[in-house]
Amino acid sequence: MRSVSELFAKFNPKIKKEVQSFYNYIKLEKGLSENTLNSYLNDIKTYSEFLDSIGKISVEDATSNNISDFIAQLSELGLGNSSRMRYLSSIRGLHGYLFASGKIKNNVTDNIEMPKTGRKLPECLSIEEIELILNQPDLSNNAGIRDRAMLEVLYACGLRVSELISVKQRDILVDYEILRVFGKGNKERIVPIGKSAMFWISEYQNKARHDFLKGFVTDDALFLNQRGKPMTRMGFWKILNKYANDAGIEKKVHPHVFRHSFATHLLEGGADLRIVQEMLGHADISTTQIYTHIDREFIKEVHRTFHPRA
Repeated sequence: MRSVSELFAKFNPKIKKEVQSFYNYIKLEKGLSENTLNSYLNDIKTYSEFLDSIGKISVEDATSNNISDFIAQLSELGLGNSSRMRYLSSIRGLHGYLFASGKIKNNVTDNIEMPKTGRKLPECLSIEEIELILNQPDLSNNAGIRDRAMLEVLYACGLRVSELISVKQRDILVDYEILRVFGKGNKERIVPIGKSAMFWISEYQNKARHDFLKGFVTDDALFLNQRGKPMTRMGFWKILNKYANDAGIEKKVHPHVFRHSFATHLLEGGADLRIVQEMLGHADISTTQIYTHIDREFIKEVHRTFHPRA
């Protein structure tokens, strides 16, 4: 997580002034730990980025609908109920303080309800739980090397399982350490891979993939099953389920949990909300717009800085 000074550097001037006042209050009056203070500030930084993105230059400009939209966006990014409740708690604290101290005229958080628990999202794995699963494959055989590569790519890139099993060798741009992903509606996006996943892709391609080919035409599919065909959704689900059980993970683990964990770990580490959206492919834009609106090197730098295995 970034330092307080680094976090404050990301706020626009007016919001920075409002947040600085709130931060000083909770630091001096509440006696909170450094970790809790940083968590508050990181939550509010993400909230301020959302306000910036919709043209709000001040906390005072925010409406209750804006806050509800922000919480809904966190849900779309994969954050579970408890994480969204924490974000809303931080936002309520900010607005409540500014209203009580007379710095804003209305407290628009009064009528906002906590996220409902009716629609239960997949649980998020901790970084330690991810590591446990990644370390399960037996690397003394080809299947284990392949499985490690699949797991690393799934987590490094935040892919849907359909995207993972559709990866072609030609989609890996080795020199740039990025992956071309074809998501819903066959929309293309660019995602950084990270050094760890790149290493295991190379290990798999150099040491194991040729043994899976068995003379079949695979249309350049990267990940193959024992019959030499492209890996299937169910085949990968069984692989992941086995390793989660072997690791002693009691949560229900399936491929989308890795995607939720990818988004959560980046956001909790302080990554920009908009960049995480781009990496997940939630924004409805084409590849050319990715290059036009967000510099490729900047996306890679965000991934390197905030992803645990970059």
